[in-house]
Amino acid sequence: MKRRWITLATALLLIASAQAQTHPKLMPNLVYNPSFEEYRECPRKIDALGTLTIVDAWYQPTAGSADYYNVCGSRDCGVPKNKLGIQDAHLGDGFCGIYCSKTDYREYLQTELKEPLQAGEMYRVSFYVSLSEYSSGAVATIGALFTDERIVDTVRSVLMNKSVRQLAPGVSQTVASYYEPQVVNEYDRVLTDTKLWMQISGVFTARGGERFMTIGNFFPASQSNVVDLDSLTYLLPGAYYYIDDVSLVCLGCTGADKEQDSLVDSVAEETTEADTFQVGATFVLRNIFFDYDKATILQQSYNELQNLLAILQSHPTMKIEIDGHTDGHGSIDYNQRLSENRAKAVVDFLISKGIDPKRLQYKGFGKTRPIDTNTTDEGRARNRRVEFMVLSL
Repeated sequence: MKRRWITLATALLLIASAQAQTHPKLMPNLVYNPSFEEYRECPRKIDALGTLTIVDAWYQPTAGSADYYNVCGSRDCGVPKNKLGIQDAHLGDGFCGIYCSKTDYREYLQTELKEPLQAGEMYRVSFYVSLSEYSSGAVATIGALFTDERIVDTVRSVLMNKSVRQLAPGVSQTVASYYEPQVVNEYDRVLTDTKLWMQISGVFTARGGERFMTIGNFFPASQSNVVDLDSLTYLLPGAYYYIDDVSLVCLGCTGADKEQDSLVDSVAEETTEADTFQVGATFVLRNIFFDYDKATILQQSYNELQNLLAILQSHPTMKIEIDGHTDGHGSIDYNQRLSENRAKAVVDFLISKGIDPKRLQYKGFGKTRPIDTNTTDEGRARNRRVEFMVLSL
């Protein structure tokens, strides 16, 4: 049987087009899991060198270890009482926490939006913060940054915008500058409340194409309006804030329908939904990320997994096979096991979201089916992939 290679984005466009004909246009929250209610497991500990991996759709973009709290958590991570303070959730049962510090140590939260922002449209962002009473100070300049690309860095300090300049053949220079978040809390309004939640909100005009939102303090301590408070216990080395109830809403998006229609029309010229979802059609899931040499799915994969889930929910009789692939590094046996385990991890996610296990199969192909060279980083990255193939409709 001939294998047809189709992008997941094309399939989602077709579904969105069909849904748009039957549902009125709304102004939804563009943030997945906005109040941190969906999670893989209850939080158990605060790890100063840990990685945020258990709350759906959210993750940390740097080595600064963001934390998750829930009423189901342990003594360290409970709600309202936990290792780093006492606070009820602003909405629901869970929230996250980050240092926005009185020093230059920083932690951040990042998520991928449900859709890219539309150029020229105005958006309103809102989220709530509460200062831990165990902090040793408070700051003002917490904000939200919107970028086209995912931010990935290993720093534990103020996040910087780094670019590489080519000065001459073989000679380059890395230039770092401070990010300029689109929305920032007022400098004169220091965020001091340890009992109530304080709202940070603002309106901005999108440049267009922004897909990722990062929350935190993007300013050095000298520009953060740091204050000391007698009411704090000073048990923590800096200003620690709980974060909850995040919202991003488009205030107009009057041109969104026309742009979406033209894009769908261009796709429809090449294929139809019925033609796309044929038995044997294969889709590459390009944005599934795993821990290095592990089968643990990272939260950066959330949007792509949600897209796959949407397809299965829209086609309740469809059965699929999840296929895992690796690059050429490592032994045949090792890569075979790794690819199988990664494919199984995707299946386990879908089952956890209510998909009938009878509709799902998985296989691993190791390094036996490369789609690019294994001699470059880019080629190996393409070879490390997850696909799904339609088995029946």
